[in-house]
Amino acid sequence: MSFSPITGSAATTIHTPDQGLKHGRIQMPTFDGTIAAYHAVRADAVNPPVILVIQEIFGLHEHIQDVCRRLAHEGYLAIAVELYQRQGDAGSYSDIPALIKDIVSKVPDEQVLSDLDASVRWAADQGGDSERVGVTGFCWGGRLVWMYAAHTPQVKAGVAWYGRLAAGHGPLIKRNPVDVAHSLHAPVLGLYGGLDASIPLDDVERMKHLLAQGNEAARASEIIVYPQANHAFFADYRPSYREEDAFEAWARTLAWFRRYLA
Repeated sequence: MSFSPITGSAATTIHTPDQGLKHGRIQMPTFDGTIAAYHAVRADAVNPPVILVIQEIFGLHEHIQDVCRRLAHEGYLAIAVELYQRQGDAGSYSDIPALIKDIVSKVPDEQVLSDLDASVRWAADQGGDSERVGVTGFCWGGRLVWMYAAHTPQVKAGVAWYGRLAAGHGPLIKRNPVDVAHSLHAPVLGLYGGLDASIPLDDVERMKHLLAQGNEAARASEIIVYPQANHAFFADYRPSYREEDAFEAWARTLAWFRRYLA
């Protein structure tokens, strides 16, 4: 069963039903204790592929949980982790610059990659297929998709939604997607908005060039730019939501994962 991100002619917060799913918040073991996470999987799933869902800058809120449910209905075990938990509560902020200064800039990639590795282990313990692992992420999480695809050969496919390519948030970030483009372990589908001022099209073109010069997984990667879309065009709870492009990009996402996680 498929649930598209289309509910009408205007941006509307989508709630994907949970009928037939096992889902909910958990405490997931990781390298220094446990952290909060959300998972969803069909109740009748046997050895399902695993997809890690990486949060936006705003943390593990309802939209990210809804994406997990959408993927679960497609036959995946989806898990998303509260990746800022050690640094603070992103949900308590309404001011984005303050959120970046107080929390996001203090989250090192090494911490995130370790938590994503722990997610794969947890999913495998729940019956997920650790040989078929995908990763998708949005905004802050879109950048991490590229980084995780370069981090471990366990990942087989990635879909990065409007993630920065040549910069991170804060001084702890030492490398970016442009630095690892040549050495990906899995092909990544990048989905970007042509009107997104936070990710210059020059960066997108540079990334395309680097991928074309890279290894087999890099050359198999693809970047799609939606000319009339802005940043966060998939975020149905925000004014930036662009229904037509969100629908088309979601269809591409599902096709990408079917291709590489079959």
